[in-house]
Amino acid sequence: MLELGRLPNERAAQALIDYLKGQGIDCQLQHAEHGVILYAAQEQDYAKARREYEHFVRNPYDDKYLQASWENGSTGTKLDYGAPGLQLMTQFLSGAGPLTLIVMLSCTLIYLGFIFGFANPIFEALSFFGAVPGSDSSQIWRVFTPSLMHFSAMHIIFNLLWWWYLGGKIENKLGVTPLLTLLLIAGTLPNLLQYAIGGPNFGGLSGVVYAVVGYTWIMGVRRPEKGIGLPPAYIGFMLIWLVFGFTDMFGLSIANGAHIGGLMVGLAQGFIDSRRRV
Repeated sequence: MLELGRLPNERAAQALIDYLKGQGIDCQLQHAEHGVILYAAQEQDYAKARREYEHFVRNPYDDKYLQASWENGSTGTKLDYGAPGLQLMTQFLSGAGPLTLIVMLSCTLIYLGFIFGFANPIFEALSFFGAVPGSDSSQIWRVFTPSLMHFSAMHIIFNLLWWWYLGGKIENKLGVTPLLTLLLIAGTLPNLLQYAIGGPNFGGLSGVVYAVVGYTWIMGVRRPEKGIGLPPAYIGFMLIWLVFGFTDMFGLSIANGAHIGGLMVGLAQGFIDSRRRV
């Protein structure tokens, strides 16, 4: 399927789909972070469907679309006019894939464990080599599991919002493989760098977050047709935050090594994947 474009709501998209159906063109929609995405099912129909999409954007109230809904619309089509809370949940779920949500759930459960009195056993089980007595290199999971631990509400909210926004975009647009690769590599190698710089007492998904930032940045520049670009203002904010981490301006303990390592991983994978037909 080839993406035609995006529309702000499902009802508008359905009017265009009904019209194209009358023209013998099969289109499908997918819910996205904001509105829906329209796809042409057949490559040979793309050019005609794209022209009609552009006309629809300029003239959404053209009588021909209303007429098409009467002639070609199906009474079985279900449109969601649910409560705002339900719509928000639907938008949240549609903005992420299974891997994105699994990581968010894992981090959230671990953080809740910290809050509700299990901080010591969780830290002993998941911290990096050398952070607690008896931890050694035979416990290989410790290279990755510090990425799932967060030590404050601001810490986890900041990381998970970025993970949901960018990780979900990568997974929905490119599939699970690029995101899983980023998660595994950026969830381990930057931890080794952070250990070398600051020792074993650290945690958080920040290295992975900077990896998806770097990856999205490069893919947006080199493969904009994939639709996962990042606005320059967002990139600037994350780079400024990276620099601030070295100033101790906010009195926070920031894993600068993990941030830099994650960004390098994301940039490198972005360059590699942008050369492929992913």
